[in-house]
Amino acid sequence: MLVKLSIENFKSFDNATELTMISSNKIRTNVSHKIKIKSTQVLKYGVVYGANASGKTNLVEFFRIFKKCVQVGIPLEAVQMFCKNREENKDSASSFELQIIVGDKFYAYGFSAILSKRKITAEWLYELYQNGTARCLFEREGNKRPVLDESITLSNVEKNRFEIYADDFEGNETTLFLTEMNRGKKYTIRSKFLFFRDVYEWICKSIAVITPSTPLIDLEYYYDENSLEQINKLIKTFDTGISQVRIEEITLDELANAMPKSIFEKVMRHMKSRIDENDNTAFRMTMRSNESFFNIEVKGHDEPKVTTIRLHHNKSFYDFGFDEESDGTRRLFDLMDMLLNKRGDILYVVDELERSLHPKLTARFLQFFMELHKEDHMQLLFTTHESSIMDQSIFRRDEIWFVERDADNASTIYSLDRFKERYDKVLSKAYLDGRYGAIPVFSSFEFKEEE
Repeated sequence: MLVKLSIENFKSFDNATELTMISSNKIRTNVSHKIKIKSTQVLKYGVVYGANASGKTNLVEFFRIFKKCVQVGIPLEAVQMFCKNREENKDSASSFELQIIVGDKFYAYGFSAILSKRKITAEWLYELYQNGTARCLFEREGNKRPVLDESITLSNVEKNRFEIYADDFEGNETTLFLTEMNRGKKYTIRSKFLFFRDVYEWICKSIAVITPSTPLIDLEYYYDENSLEQINKLIKTFDTGISQVRIEEITLDELANAMPKSIFEKVMRHMKSRIDENDNTAFRMTMRSNESFFNIEVKGHDEPKVTTIRLHHNKSFYDFGFDEESDGTRRLFDLMDMLLNKRGDILYVVDELERSLHPKLTARFLQFFMELHKEDHMQLLFTTHESSIMDQSIFRRDEIWFVERDADNASTIYSLDRFKERYDKVLSKAYLDGRYGAIPVFSSFEFKEEE
């Protein structure tokens, strides 16, 4: 689970900025929104408001870039992602850190990098304890050799292995050591290096970023008969006019014709890499493009089975294709996995959750999400403009955040909890009245009459 994030010198975020998921001990409402792990109460939800261009999307981008840096290294697109408010920022280090819970252990993992040069300047991993202390598990500075904490007692075999890994890595300024320690490395269940694997896998597998421009969603579990039954039950409750969703099998050639060539080739490469890297080659993947929805099932080296969905509307004679549905209906299918997924410790980070959805549909979706996952260690952090859900019966004060540009044009983040509003306060009205900031400020403009 996410505990806290810290950003510095990234896009519109200049100085160090934090958002925390630790609950306030003064708020007594919506106690089901908290999960107690050891002595720490962690929130399950976070909703972020702000005017256009305030920095909301940049907050979502932080998660996407953080995950990508861990998976494959600093991407080329990041060279322009330093904060451009000050000239010196181009050659200054940007800092990224997540505090997370994996199992029942608390970690703080982060790194700093000069993005314009794609050069890593530092990296660290700490284990955090409930008494406020911390133990450094490993750290590196610049191109120096990574160092383990002296308190980590290793067997002779693991000590020799680490010496080799550290020596080989010395001088590397382009790759994260966390990534390197998960590249073809195998650890026993008693290995003292398990924290490398646990933190890496949480970042890569438990952070799901969904943006309006996400071209593909890869959800192996997605639809078998059980999940299809759940989809049919859910879709009827959203008043879309759809009475049934069914699966229809198509050929690979039909799939190739239904999507851009570059996307189809990307899908084929992804399937090949999955087959090559896994001994068990049985898997499923679901893809959602702007106008299509496909599922591919692979079993060994057999021909992949490709299916798509067909939608039946009340009193209609023919079924409809996914591309014939409205943006709002297609958006629901984007978000459906969030309702169906029971995989456990997942952090969903969603940009513009309400996009193309009616306000009541957005509220209904959130109600379902909270009901279906009330027993799960699942978190939802999303940006929105939808003020109607800014309601203390839906969210706690410490779950509502605002992003605003300051006088230096840099984004700042702050919580509604600092305003200490009464429970009966109509938050949405106070927000639109400007009480909390983070709304557009319009300048005057006059049309001159033609002479």
